Amino acid sequence: MKTAAVIGSGVAGLAMAIRLAKQQFRVTVFEANDTFGGKMTEFTLDGFRFDKGPSLFTMPHLVDELFHLAGRRAQDYFRYQNLDIITHYFFADGTNLKAYRDHAKFEKEVEKTLGVPKQKVKQFFKRSARLYQATSATFLHKSLHKFSTYCSTDILKAMGSLTSLGLTQTMHQANQQCFQDPRFVQLLDRFATYNGSDPYQAPATLNIIPHLEHNIGAFYPEGGIYSIAKSLHKLAGELGVKFRFREKVEEITLAEDQKKVSGLRTAKATYNFDLVVSNMDVVPTYRKLLPTLQAPEKTLQQPRSSSALIYYWGINRTFPELHLHNIFFSQDYKTEFEHIFRHKTISADPTVYVNITSKLTKTDAPANAENWFVMVNVPHNEGQDWNELAQQTRQHVIQKLSHRLKTDLSQHIVCEKVWDPRGIEADTSSFGGALYGSSSNNALAAFLRHPNFKRRVKGLYFCGGSVHPGGGIPLCLLSAKIVSDLVQNDYR
Repeated sequence: MKTAAVIGSGVAGLAMAIRLAKQQFRVTVFEANDTFGGKMTEFTLDGFRFDKGPSLFTMPHLVDELFHLAGRRAQDYFRYQNLDIITHYFFADGTNLKAYRDHAKFEKEVEKTLGVPKQKVKQFFKRSARLYQATSATFLHKSLHKFSTYCSTDILKAMGSLTSLGLTQTMHQANQQCFQDPRFVQLLDRFATYNGSDPYQAPATLNIIPHLEHNIGAFYPEGGIYSIAKSLHKLAGELGVKFRFREKVEEITLAEDQKKVSGLRTAKATYNFDLVVSNMDVVPTYRKLLPTLQAPEKTLQQPRSSSALIYYWGINRTFPELHLHNIFFSQDYKTEFEHIFRHKTISADPTVYVNITSKLTKTDAPANAENWFVMVNVPHNEGQDWNELAQQTRQHVIQKLSHRLKTDLSQHIVCEKVWDPRGIEADTSSFGGALYGSSSNNALAAFLRHPNFKRRVKGLYFCGGSVHPGGGIPLCLLSAKIVSDLVQNDYR
């Protein structure tokens, strides 16, 4: 039986271990931390439970698929529900809008609240669905760095949609061209942040992202997002995958001619493996684990995605007007993104995302209280004074939320923890704390991500948010699937 090592137990690493085990590899996962999940972990604070990282769950069939692959029933491991209200939006002018799962209800709500004709809203999401269906098989499910991808019938559908993809326009330009109401344009521009990009620079191609949330749906796993990682870890263990926690990999070892992986080395031992998959960010993988291998500098130096500044607050009261997902928009979105990507700092009026899992899982907070995950998009770490920025932004966020909720929020925060880009970088090995690896702020971004394999080094593969096809739970799961297909072809 051939052996495989997976470095890192993020969601892509867990999915990778499961897929390799089903291909009859003897799999060992090496994790520097004392638990699995990567960014998808949890913690408790004074009786409040928090999902530390991801909070939005789309495309649950990609998780279900792993259980079906293993001959299991997904619902025996974890369950989820489709959200009736996807997001509650709070605009700077005082307008509130609920994004309903029901298409007709949402279209009617947008027309009534923002004055945008419901037919135009329907057309936008239909177009988003068509573009996704035409391009996803090529750009998300296959390696863009293999010749075979361009010889398939799927490429014909993708090529036929090129004129509709908006490669010559920015996301904001395309949305502004479709809609006159600046609030609805802002709502659609927000989807650029789903892969850490700037809607004023990123191509209009990213307008396929709303399809995932509004056409496929947004979901909530019972017990929170961490239940995904727990269920996958359990399945991997049942398939014979071994986990070595608190064992940081120091080097991926190569054969003398550097044309083949030989295994890896930790502080405890040197291990031999037939193949190694890195679920670490691709930059530290090369800089730290492959010091003798020539690094693809052009790829590694691509502009980084945004990061996050997160406040975890225990709130000693409830807010019936809030839902699971809540967005409080800034007055000037363009200025906010200029601060992030040009000035490498945080606007005094940031858009604020508030996630409250206790709305659906009552045990996540004490009685008559709520657990708030409060996030602001920020630049990745380049040596900024994060202590000062975190304190300033905290004041701005509290002032903004207090104004909209008509209460002094500072009087209701009973416990607090903060995670800034430095902590994200240290805890998850994400270069600069960038949540999605490189940004998608140019039309060729999909082709500029690192491939899922290393040409000329047999047995070396990459999965996770910093490589193709990108970050976020669905794309990380797809990266594992792409690597699985590559391995099956290479070792059949």
